[in-house]
Amino acid sequence: MERVLGRLDDLDPGNLTILVQRLARERALLETVFHTIKEGIMVVDRDGAIQYANAAAQVMIGLKEKEIGQAQLWKVMPDLSRSLSWRAEDGGGPGSARPVRAATRELEITYPERRQVRLYIVPLDAPHDSRLGDHFALILSDVTEEKQSTQELIESERLDSVVMLAAGVAHELGNPLNSINIHLQLMRRQLHKLGVDGQKVKTSVEACAAEVERLDGIIRHFLEAIRPQPPDLAEVNLLTVLTEVLELQRQELEDSGIRVEVDVVNQPPPVLADRQQLKQVFFNVIKNAMEAMTRGGRLRIEARGDDAWAYLAFTDTGVGIAPEDLPRIFQPYFSTKGGGHGLGMMIVQRILRGHGGQIGLESQPGRGTTVTLQFPLKDRRVRLLEGGA
Repeated sequence: MERVLGRLDDLDPGNLTILVQRLARERALLETVFHTIKEGIMVVDRDGAIQYANAAAQVMIGLKEKEIGQAQLWKVMPDLSRSLSWRAEDGGGPGSARPVRAATRELEITYPERRQVRLYIVPLDAPHDSRLGDHFALILSDVTEEKQSTQELIESERLDSVVMLAAGVAHELGNPLNSINIHLQLMRRQLHKLGVDGQKVKTSVEACAAEVERLDGIIRHFLEAIRPQPPDLAEVNLLTVLTEVLELQRQELEDSGIRVEVDVVNQPPPVLADRQQLKQVFFNVIKNAMEAMTRGGRLRIEARGDDAWAYLAFTDTGVGIAPEDLPRIFQPYFSTKGGGHGLGMMIVQRILRGHGGQIGLESQPGRGTTVTLQFPLKDRRVRLLEGGA
């Protein structure tokens, strides 16, 4: 091709037309290849002007086709321009770029949506074409899902360690409780043999026995809650289970002066779920809402569904959660309540994940909190399998 270009002046109109058509075909082929690559590829000059961006890069940074050649990187994506060492104090104008060697780094971009990006920058070395001497090639890889998977793995390992520790502690607590219970039974027998008619002593022994039984029940239920168990899936109506839980908590809600409103926007279809685990989820979410509100509060539960998911949104009028605390809500042993154990929301999240669902959390200090539970519909897995066949 270089030999042909060197003889360009000697080409007749027919050969020149053939050459132009060949170059156009090759350009179209390369454009197609570059637009099918999932990594974003850009070429930027030393003044920050974006000279080229493939389809993936345009999506990542929210760039329109017509803006290529005119848009300035330091205006379109300030985060990326800072990674290229444009000097902010110079406004990113002509001649403001520092020399950049090949480098790679990770950063977060927030527009048009929040993404974690791995960025590779390399100066274009094209001595035969002086126009490319001050240009940079950028390769952007979207690693958002990779980062999320890594974070979920870390959370899962942390959860496993917490569960093992908690189970060990609960087991160790069970041994002395069992011993205390045995000795209380012996005391009952001795009192009966001796014919002691001390009502206060008998009352104290019975009170101790009742408390031991209560603590044993707490430990038993705690172990059932934290041990990872696969859900026993069956067709379940979410509103039916919700009604059962609300009935169990009705007296406590009334005593607290909390009004509950259930708004069925549209009837959510049945889901495949473990009925007992669902009750545990609803109980924890409602209990948290109750504890966040003062007397006279209101808990609104909205139910709806679409073609793929069923949703239950619990909105309270409580104290809300501070923005800096929101990312820590699902961490083990973190609680915004003085006497909270910090395991409730962690367990809720684990159960939702076990059901293939999701949990969302929105809160505003002084206004309240909304917890949204999202469940896949009963036939969604079937539809997915059919679609992949």
